[in-house]
Amino acid sequence: MEIITGIERRRRWGLEEKLRVVAEAERPDACFAEVARRHDVSRGLLWKWRQQVRCGALSAAAPQFVPVHMLPAPIGAATSAPATPTRSREQAVGTDAVIEIALADGTTVRVGRDVNATSLRRVLGVLRG
Repeated sequence: MEIITGIERRRRWGLEEKLRVVAEAERPDACFAEVARRHDVSRGLLWKWRQQVRCGALSAAAPQFVPVHMLPAPIGAATSAPATPTRSREQAVGTDAVIEIALADGTTVRVGRDVNATSLRRVLGVLRG
């Protein structure tokens, strides 16, 4: 039987610390287990941080609102018949509905309605970093 007389230590990691440790573990010449040992963190926790960074859940960039610009409807679309209540939403919107995202560096991403949030987050994460 083991009796622990001291106060149990539970460490609180800041965002910058987590990102720094993950970046160190991601280097090509780094040994994952040694990085974990050197920073006194379990390999499982380091692995979790690494997954969070890759999926965008752990990021140094805070979410921001960006301006949205609505373009006028194309000239040909103004003369077409309006959608009737009996038509389905998919027929009214059309099969080529696209969202265009223009990044500050001039990169443009066009996304169709069939792209899920996880895939879009992954693509935008690659473009930012």
